[in-house]
Amino acid sequence: MLILIAEDDELILRTVEHKLVKEGHEVVLTRNGQEAIEKIEELDFDLVVTDIMMPFASGIEILSAIKRHGKKVPVIVLSSMGQEEVVVDAFDLGASDFMVKPFSPNELILRIKRLTNK
Repeated sequence: MLILIAEDDELILRTVEHKLVKEGHEVVLTRNGQEAIEKIEELDFDLVVTDIMMPFASGIEILSAIKRHGKKVPVIVLSSMGQEEVVVDAFDLGASDFMVKPFSPNELILRIKRLTNK
């Protein structure tokens, strides 16, 4: 599977990358929301994992871009903010799942398997 990770925290980015590559997935890394939107426009991903708060464009804007481009891709949203309105906004825009930081990389893998049946 081709998975986009949009995360500005380098430690989280590298941890998730390592875990996904170890599971046999191909991973594209982006460190800000604008870069993630550009990658979404040019590639067809099997899954997107995005942080909410990032430079240049938020995870909510990434979800909007996915919807605007008519892409049908599962999206797992990560956030250190457990605010109810952010979760509701993310799901309203098509998020498939939501995880609050800090999270277990093993739990992320299980959620990815559940969403993709792979």
